[in-house]
Amino acid sequence: MATAIEIFKLLPKKNCGKCNFPTCLAFAMQLANQKVKLSDCPFVSDEAKAKLEASSAPPIHLVTIGSGDKKVEIGDETELYRHEKKFFHPTCYAITISDSMSDGEVESKLKRAEELSFERIGQVLTIDLMAVRNDSDNDTRFAEVVSRVAEIGLPLVLMSERPEAMKRAVEEASLEKPLLYAATEGNIEAMSSVAKELACPLALRADDLETLAKLAVHARETGVEDLILDLAPHRAKDLVEKNTIVRKNAIKRTFDGLGYPIILNVCDDERAVLKAMLATMKYGSIVLFDDLNPAHALPLFVLRQNIYTDPQVPIQVRAGLYPVNDPGPDDPILFTTNFSLTYFTVMGDVDKAKVPAWLLVVDTEGLSVLTAYSAGKLTEESVVEALEETSAKEKSTSGILIIPGLISRMSGKLQELSGMRVIVGPRESSGIPKLLRSEEF
Repeated sequence: MATAIEIFKLLPKKNCGKCNFPTCLAFAMQLANQKVKLSDCPFVSDEAKAKLEASSAPPIHLVTIGSGDKKVEIGDETELYRHEKKFFHPTCYAITISDSMSDGEVESKLKRAEELSFERIGQVLTIDLMAVRNDSDNDTRFAEVVSRVAEIGLPLVLMSERPEAMKRAVEEASLEKPLLYAATEGNIEAMSSVAKELACPLALRADDLETLAKLAVHARETGVEDLILDLAPHRAKDLVEKNTIVRKNAIKRTFDGLGYPIILNVCDDERAVLKAMLATMKYGSIVLFDDLNPAHALPLFVLRQNIYTDPQVPIQVRAGLYPVNDPGPDDPILFTTNFSLTYFTVMGDVDKAKVPAWLLVVDTEGLSVLTAYSAGKLTEESVVEALEETSAKEKSTSGILIIPGLISRMSGKLQELSGMRVIVGPRESSGIPKLLRSEEF
């Protein structure tokens, strides 16, 4: 983004106030901080608009694959290091199906792919794309398999170096914006032509960055703007080096020719999971797998989830009163905070006890128990307020409130304010089942 002074030089300098700011300089300062839109100025020239839009464009081009609710967006990143702000579009994982497989093998693989789904801290972790590889060199069979895979509703990657096969598959399956993979030095002209005709994003593949940059220039000259780069790394070391070089040059705008998302193909690679982890940590946007074992998928998905959460915003769940194991009016109330990891840990341990109970989740702006207490976000008053807002004491007439052991010091005042019998629970939630099963209840 241009600085306020650079923006000011391109503004009409009328100081008319129609942008809701007294001077053009004040408007430029707001624009530099991305708090207003350039269109708020009615007198900005087309030339200035073009220059400012170019300077404010993201260093990595945004590419959309597919359409509707399950469309995938990649690119549009602005940071080299996650802690500086955050990464916006998580790495996408795709399972590849070959058109040389039998119909039974295709169905079996589709079923395995759909079963790759896990829930963690309130989020469903799964694959994002399906890919179909043209191994048969049979356009009819390729189109048939593409049509079948498209039925599960995920965006598609079409893998072939034959443009005519791509075109037929897209048209017969009525696909919207599948990724065409991949254009090389040998077929760049034909692939670019098909990508433009079908309005599809295009992947470019080359062993060296110089050749890749030339392919990108050629594709752009033919009118294809949505590009994705396959840097074709042979070793894990090459993957990290190439991905870092491309990302650093794009972010720092030292070379815009490769400012596009990165795709990694690990099909038939014995180190597929290792490379996928490196790509997830080092700027990869898509990873193509031949297959993915659930035992490998879960830690990979969790790694992605951890990297692509906003480091400045805690993951939160909705505050409220949650029944566990079908509780009634004689069952106790426990409380915790709305920090997702704390909530799901406590909820899991209460459920594990197989004892009916009510779980009160107090809004602490996503902070954990001890952090919220230390910061004044979790107080005796806030707990009582949560009890009243959820009508917890009407649903549980036992008069028992179990509090986290880490904040035992609030027990006296909380008992006085709430009028309930306060029991100090364990310091670790793993002790909750033993407490709930004790004779005390």
